[in-house]
Amino acid sequence: MGQKLKTTGWVAAGVVAGVLTTVSLQTVARGSLAPLPLEELQQLAAVFGMVKTDYVEPVDEKKLISDAISGMVAGLDPHSQYFDKKSFKEFKEGTSGRFVGVGIEISQEDGLIKVVSPIEGSPAFRAGLKPNDLITKIDDTAVRGLSLNEAVKRMRGEANTKVLLTIFRKDENRTFPVTITREEIRTQSVRGKIMEPGYAWVRLSQFQERTVDDFVKKIDEIYKQDPNLKGMVLDLRNDPGGLLDAAVAVSTAFLPQNVTVVSTDGQLAESKSIYKASPEYYQRRAGNDPLRNLPAALKNVPLVVLVNEGSASASEIVAGALQDHKRGTVMGSQTFGKGSVQTVRPLGPDTGLKITTARYYTPSGTSIQAKGIVPNVLVDESAEGSPFAALRMREADLDKHLNSGQGPEDKSPEREKARDEARKRLEEEAKKPPQDRKVPEFGSDKDFALMQALNQLKGQTVVVSKTQTIIENKEEKKEN
Repeated sequence: MGQKLKTTGWVAAGVVAGVLTTVSLQTVARGSLAPLPLEELQQLAAVFGMVKTDYVEPVDEKKLISDAISGMVAGLDPHSQYFDKKSFKEFKEGTSGRFVGVGIEISQEDGLIKVVSPIEGSPAFRAGLKPNDLITKIDDTAVRGLSLNEAVKRMRGEANTKVLLTIFRKDENRTFPVTITREEIRTQSVRGKIMEPGYAWVRLSQFQERTVDDFVKKIDEIYKQDPNLKGMVLDLRNDPGGLLDAAVAVSTAFLPQNVTVVSTDGQLAESKSIYKASPEYYQRRAGNDPLRNLPAALKNVPLVVLVNEGSASASEIVAGALQDHKRGTVMGSQTFGKGSVQTVRPLGPDTGLKITTARYYTPSGTSIQAKGIVPNVLVDESAEGSPFAALRMREADLDKHLNSGQGPEDKSPEREKARDEARKRLEEEAKKPPQDRKVPEFGSDKDFALMQALNQLKGQTVVVSKTQTIIENKEEKKEN
């Protein structure tokens, strides 16, 4: 089982059971023959024929079919996606932690591409790109109107080729071009260090194929430096997720043997699964437990888990498991709420379909979807609060997002009010000199949330947020 767990959810190896050759063909649906909707497929075929014969200029047939599949899947939810040859290759590169590109983590903001963080040592890092920079053009193409995936495609390419990015830096109120030479990027998903004698900080920026090995290596390093740790901070802030088996492994490192880490539920039998803190649920090769040499003390070291609005998917699984088993105190802000499972099925040698097949549930049976993990202790990102957190996109904000399956969502007017206030504050912030607006680096002694986490571990006073609002679901808890 462990060898088949992949991506932001898991990738199940498989192929499409049937290929549409005529509109009357029957296909396998959940183990039984079910007729295809003949009338609608005849309409699809008719439209295809009209476009082929009547459109102002010739249209490539393969592109028409590819676009039709893309549109069908895009109408489901924000995370289902059709992969053509190029995007399938890039998807595989992303989960491996190695790809050719410029080396930035990105998100979307007001139709533009926002730099979340340049990857340390990457071409973008060396070129001086900074968090919160906005990319307005990629070569000669305006970014506004492009999807995030389309923007990624344009920034990736062959090694040693160049890409011209036009950057708008809000805090300096200027636009400037940056030419970056693409190269192979090896993302470093685990960082960590001893913050002070007895207290360690370990940060996971993503859950990739190498994450578990890098995590074990970093933990071993830390315990060699300080074998008598009194506390540890597991930092999952801005971790967008990744591979499910990596999330199960990291959770297992701290949890008792065989307890439930996460469960999933969907239409397919294989979507109804329970993943436990045991090697068969995360090891990639039979008999090879990557956690076997971890220090025994890790199971009992006092733990704080730091999260924020950017913690999603696999990082929410870890936070939820540790919280439900009372293994650690979750601190920070309510997480993103990406609680759905995507299965990737190859459609041929170089194309595939990523489709949402299940929802995640924490060990207590609570859906993460469109709600996220609510911390035990709400803590702001700075001593002045989290003035712009309300502006950050969450799963519940995404068009066509899946609901939690546990009751209607509460569209809180308080959150809309908080957004209005945050927009006004952002306008005021933009008037300040750049040096007064620099966001402290995660892991530094100016990292306010991290300092509160260390205070929690030491039994000292924690500055709790007085302004954060929680997105609630009016729900009856579902037992899974």
